[in-house]
Amino acid sequence: MEQFIKLENFSKIAPYAELFWQGTLVTLLLALFTVVIGFCLALILALMRMSNLRPFRALGLDSNGHLRNGGFLAKLSRFNPLSFIATAYVEVIRSTPVIVQVFIIYYGVFSLIDLPGFRLFGFIRFDRFLPGVVALGMNSGAYLCEIIRAGIQSVDSGQTEAARSLGLSQKQNLRYIVLPQALKNILPAIANEFVVIIKESAITYTIGVQDIMSAVNAVRGAAFIITEPLLVATAIYFCLCFPTSKLIAYFERRMRRGDTR
Repeated sequence: MEQFIKLENFSKIAPYAELFWQGTLVTLLLALFTVVIGFCLALILALMRMSNLRPFRALGLDSNGHLRNGGFLAKLSRFNPLSFIATAYVEVIRSTPVIVQVFIIYYGVFSLIDLPGFRLFGFIRFDRFLPGVVALGMNSGAYLCEIIRAGIQSVDSGQTEAARSLGLSQKQNLRYIVLPQALKNILPAIANEFVVIIKESAITYTIGVQDIMSAVNAVRGAAFIITEPLLVATAIYFCLCFPTSKLIAYFERRMRRGDTR
């Protein structure tokens, strides 16, 4: 029976160590930019979902000025276009595979845009890196949206009423009262999203992003081995994700100490 893993094959990977190092850097940059883009997008989506914009509110009243009990006009008066768009976006993104979204962004959207072909740090192809970041950021935004919305809603409504009694506008209340407390509640979840993106970023090698899996593919094509480079990639992902998860858990415990009495 042929041996499944051969130790001598690991020596064949050594000449490609730089590719794995570059792939690790690309993976970290993908995760970092994805979380930043995803958070900004998620904050906008969360505010859209929680908005109270009802342009057809007046249709909910009859000729006598009373609220309609039912019917099409009553439903139309409660229609919130911002909330509808944000909800539709979140549901579509969360209900479709990441690889499909990556392909649509790269082959469908960015094929219409002539991106510059320069290389970041001398080895990262910008015309492949940017579509990967955008696709992952859009996906992450849909998941972070629910986290941020839950964090905002977890803040006691009495604080909002107190802010209004002090003369703060809704924007000031959101900026100085609600968001700081919500961010404290959702920071561990956002950090965990960073760990998830580190692993999900492996899908971007399918569009030519030079991440860790791209290095595995290069070794497979040159040395005709696959199991050993996959084990190396597994070890790298583990070294990235496991310490990060433990660090997040440590800071989460530290943040909870102030909440205990």
